[in-house]
Amino acid sequence: MERVIAGLPVVTGPEWAGVNYFCTTRAGGVGVAPHDSLNLGRRAGDNPDAVAENRRRVRAAVPSDPLWLRQVHGSEVVDADLPDVPEEPAADASVTAQPGRVLAIMVADCLPVVIADAGGQVLGAAHAGWRGLSGGVLEHTLAAMRAKAPHASGWRAWVGPGIGPREFEVGQDVLDAFVADDPASRRYFTPRPGMAGKWLADLAGLADSRLRRAGVQEVSLSGMCTVTQADRYFSYRRDGETGRMALLAWLAPV
Repeated sequence: MERVIAGLPVVTGPEWAGVNYFCTTRAGGVGVAPHDSLNLGRRAGDNPDAVAENRRRVRAAVPSDPLWLRQVHGSEVVDADLPDVPEEPAADASVTAQPGRVLAIMVADCLPVVIADAGGQVLGAAHAGWRGLSGGVLEHTLAAMRAKAPHASGWRAWVGPGIGPREFEVGQDVLDAFVADDPASRRYFTPRPGMAGKWLADLAGLADSRLRRAGVQEVSLSGMCTVTQADRYFSYRRDGETGRMALLAWLAPV
């Protein structure tokens, strides 16, 4: 679903009571090629002043300062409600039960995933590349949310734009990482004809499977491929040096 929020073209998923979320696109900022134009990543090789202005524009679209993470392709989860959370903690997911606390995840092919309960009591956001996904970042995020809201139920998730199943070529190591944990994961890998040891991986399908196995009843996939839509999304796999989009999510005030 495409929308414009505070002048920024964004994409989002199903409407959830008590929860707000959206993913930025590459449009609406001040950056120049190859970071044109709404690059939000400080470590993407862009002009720091341009990134600061782009983050200012995003800040105008949300109710509070986002908790930006220093993402490391792992599975660590930070509790955004703790009083001593450092600036840009090294983690790949965050959770909150505080209305108006904005979680942020940056992506440029990896999947941005937002998780919430039906009652809007608790929220989680995760950066799910293949390493984090196979390492359990979604399961760890859900476990942290359950710890914060033990009586929450009706889990749901939205998987935002990421590299599509026809573009994500991987090797034996990626296949092994998933199949070792769940042999049924093999169905999300398609052999590449004439290329031994190479597969096309359905990253969003793998995320869907792992979320459902962890107890998320409702999973919505954006179906948007960052690699093939160059006018709309940054893609590291496609371009190498490029910018970063962001998923922003927060619980609405009660």
